[in-house]
Amino acid sequence: MMIFMITLGFFLVVVVAMSVGYIFQQKSLAGSCGGLSSVGIDKSCNCDNPCDKRKERERIAATKDNMIDIKNI
Repeated sequence: MMIFMITLGFFLVVVVAMSVGYIFQQKSLAGSCGGLSSVGIDKSCNCDNPCDKRKERERIAATKDNMIDIKNI
């Protein structure tokens, strides 16, 4: 039980140290490569006209929402 308490204390100290560093740097969280914002993309779908595949997926999703599933009736 003593080893568990020492390990728990160590991890708590590490988490507190990381959070203090984050608070003082006042940076937004980012991945190791800087995220999509480093290449100028604000969001994952940054297009005005979606491609044909996306339009088809959205059309299929919309028709599935309107369909009645007779297997569950």
